[in-house]
Amino acid sequence: MTDPVLTVAPRDKAEILAQALPYIRRFHGKTMVIKYGGNAMTDPALQADFAEDVVLLKLVGINPVVVHGGGPQIETALKRLGKTGTFVQGMRVTDAETMEVVEWVLAGEVQQDIVGLINQAGGKAVGLTGRDGGLIRAQKLKLADRDDPSVLHDVGQVGDIVRIDPGVVKALQDDQFIPVISPLGFGEQNESYNINADVVAGKLATVLQAEKLLLLTNTPGVLNKAGELLTNLSAREIDGLFADGTISGGMLPKIEGALDAARSGVNSVHIIDGRVPHALLLEILTDQAFGTMIRAH
Repeated sequence: MTDPVLTVAPRDKAEILAQALPYIRRFHGKTMVIKYGGNAMTDPALQADFAEDVVLLKLVGINPVVVHGGGPQIETALKRLGKTGTFVQGMRVTDAETMEVVEWVLAGEVQQDIVGLINQAGGKAVGLTGRDGGLIRAQKLKLADRDDPSVLHDVGQVGDIVRIDPGVVKALQDDQFIPVISPLGFGEQNESYNINADVVAGKLATVLQAEKLLLLTNTPGVLNKAGELLTNLSAREIDGLFADGTISGGMLPKIEGALDAARSGVNSVHIIDGRVPHALLLEILTDQAFGTMIRAH
């Protein structure tokens, strides 16, 4: 099959580039935090598109910071060891053995794959965990039951962020590197914590005063009960979607993190479909809205 991009007439290509110019100008020097997960992470063609998008953003003067997940890869590794993952309210229960697996899958396999892909596409990526430069200090998460908040679930070594020190990220950005961050934190006794990647991305976007937080997912965005895409949501509208059960399951931590970031000064938060080739560039450098934009008001 012919690649449609290669059949675009030269004049149309020039027009496309010219349309990106106002966005490049507006976002020059700004930070974009990108949560990378879902199909975009596992499909080789989409992986290459993602890496190219991140490198292009850096080359036009935008500062991308990548935070990655790795749920499917962790599941695969646990199965190899004969362990089954268990979840409470969308959070993975993480005992000591599971924590070891989580660390080597996220900080070893997944992070290094992403660093390699970005470098292959012509960028300079550097992998970080929460330990590097004291980036993510965490404590044990006390998970309150949704139906009875007086009941607390013990989900093991799952972390709650205490503090983010962005010094190492800023130093890398200033030196033209692209940080790739695994969602692993460390505690008072140097113990490791597994933290929800959407939560890490949201908090990091707030601390870095990012222009945008972009969450790549396996859905077109936030859908209403009829399955239609909601392209623009305010905090009040989201509260309504929580209340009537439209937003549930794995989407809960994603939206909560997005909303926190929007309320804390991140200009816009976008939940976009990582299955669309070059979804990142389409969202940032064109008029076309791909997914759901969340704003505080």
